[in-house]
Amino acid sequence: MSAMQNLHKKWMLVEYKDFTKQEMVKLEANIDLTKNAESPNRYTAKMGCNGMFFTAEFNNGKAKFSGVGSTMMYCDGRMKLEDAFGKTLPTITQYKIEGHFLTLSNANGDKMKFVEQDWD
Repeated sequence: MSAMQNLHKKWMLVEYKDFTKQEMVKLEANIDLTKNAESPNRYTAKMGCNGMFFTAEFNNGKAKFSGVGSTMMYCDGRMKLEDAFGKTLPTITQYKIEGHFLTLSNANGDKMKFVEQDWD
């Protein structure tokens, strides 16, 4: 399986800023990079409240995220992670897959670490 095939699946967020893994698991925080034939570069994420969507391109360790948006619900006590993720995602410029982990990062040192959905 190629690295690109390894990338295109659902990933659960396990490390990001000062959020605890327990908090992220409770919110079922994830990014879904499964390929969609109708819109090949459109993907989704959920950080505990709203459905989020974005366009992404991946090529040899480089990543570009744009068009980040979401539904507009308010969920009491469940918005911090979503707000932070929505602000950081467009700044991400690199991705790396190591074993069952995906790390997204940018030049400012911001990192998001994910584990394959069926692997924790």
